[in-house]
Amino acid sequence: MSRERINNIDARRRHLLRTGALLGALPLASANVSGANQTSAALPAMPLVPAGITPAALARDNAYWNAIAAQYDITDEVVLLDNAYWGSMSKSVLADYQQQLAMVNRGNAWYGRVRFPAEFESARKRTADALGVHHDEIVLTRGATEALQVLIAGYQRLNAGDSVLYADIDYDNMITTMRWLKQRRGVNVVAINMPEPFSYDAVIAAFVAAMDQNPRLKLMLLTHVNHRNGMVLPVAHIARLARERGIDVIVDTAHGFGQLDMRIPDLQADFVGINLHKWIGAPVGVGAVYIKRGRVRDIAPYLGEPDGDDISTRVHTGTLNFAAYLSLPKALDVHAAIGVANKQARLQYLRNRWVEGARQISGLDVLASSDARLSSAITSFRLKGKRSTKENAALAKTLALQHGIFVVPRDGLASGSCLRVTPGIQTPESHIDALLKAMQQITAA
Repeated sequence: MSRERINNIDARRRHLLRTGALLGALPLASANVSGANQTSAALPAMPLVPAGITPAALARDNAYWNAIAAQYDITDEVVLLDNAYWGSMSKSVLADYQQQLAMVNRGNAWYGRVRFPAEFESARKRTADALGVHHDEIVLTRGATEALQVLIAGYQRLNAGDSVLYADIDYDNMITTMRWLKQRRGVNVVAINMPEPFSYDAVIAAFVAAMDQNPRLKLMLLTHVNHRNGMVLPVAHIARLARERGIDVIVDTAHGFGQLDMRIPDLQADFVGINLHKWIGAPVGVGAVYIKRGRVRDIAPYLGEPDGDDISTRVHTGTLNFAAYLSLPKALDVHAAIGVANKQARLQYLRNRWVEGARQISGLDVLASSDARLSSAITSFRLKGKRSTKENAALAKTLALQHGIFVVPRDGLASGSCLRVTPGIQTPESHIDALLKAMQQITAA
C-alpha cells in the first residue's frame, strides 16, 4: 500500500471520528450486562393516569398511588418520612442506570471521549425542555449546592460596600457562601428572619423592609422551597420587587422543581440553582445551573476558563459520573408519566393529612401555613417549648428507636430547632397516621 493511500485512510478515519460516523461501532451494552436487561423486562408496568381525573381527585386514589409505590424499592426498616434528602430512583430508572454504568465501564475512554459528549448534550437539551428554558441557558452540575456556589461566588456585579442578603430559611452551604462574599468582595452581608407563623403578606413585607433599609443592596438569595420548614417563598413576587430596585436575585429551587407544578421562567429570576436527584428521581449527583440569555457574563468563568457567553465555561466538574447523566432522560420520562401536577397534589394531600392531624394534638407546634400558596410536601414541628438542637435530636431518636419512624432534626430557624417531616409519592397514608399516633403517645406521656 502506498504512503499516499495510507495517509488518505488515516485522514478519512480522523474525519469519521470527528463527525461521529464511527460512533455506532461502540455497542450500547455487552453480553455481560444481560442481567440489567432481564431486570428491565421484569419491571412492573407504569400505571396510567385515569382519563379525565383531576389532580385533586387523583391525590386520593390510593389504588393508583399504591401502583406508583410498586415502581420503587424502598426500605421497610422504618417508616421513612425523610424524602427530602434525595429522591429514590424508580426501579426502571435504577435498571437504566445500572445498564448505563456497565456500558460506560466497558467502553472506558473510547466511549467517554468519542460518544459521551453528544449523549451528554442530548441529556442537557432534554433537561432544558423540561425546565422550560433554552438549552444554552443551562449547564449540568453535580447538584444544587455546586450550582448555587457557582452563581453566588461567581456573581461579578458587586463592589466593596455593596450589600447582599440571605434569610434564616436558606440552605446552610448557601449561607456560608453568601457570608464568604464579605471577605472576598468586601460587601456587607445582611441576614433577615422570616416571620413565624408566616403568611404571604408578612413574608413579602420582610423582604420589602430589608430592601428599603439597605439602599446598596445588590444581590439577594431566595430559597423557593426551604429545607427547614418547607415554606414556598413567593419568589416571582419578590423578584419583581427586587428588579424594580436594580437588585438581582439568585434562586435556590432544589426543592421546588419537580415537586411543584412550575417551570424555571415562572420564577422570574435570571439565576437559578436546580437539583435533579430530589423530586425528579435521577441518580444522585445531578443538578443544573440556569443563567438567562444575556446574563452569562455577569457570572465569572470557572477558574481559568475563557470568558464569553458560553454557559458551559461557568462550571467544571472534572471527570463526572457518566451514567448518572445518561439516565437523566429516563428519570424525566418517569416524572412526566406521573405528571408534576399530580405529584404536587398527592404530596399536598399527604402533607395536609399530617398537618391537620398534628394541629389537633396539644403540646405540638406545627411550623406550617394554611395558605396553599406557601405549602409544599415539607413541614416541620416541635414539642411546645422545645427549641434546642439537643431536645429535637432526642425526639428524633425516640421516634426512630421506639416507634420505627424516621424524621430529621433541622437547625437554623431564628425560632429554634425543629423536626422535618417529608412524605414522598410512594408514601402510604398509613405512614402519616403512624407518625400522628406516635406523637399522640409522646405528648400524652
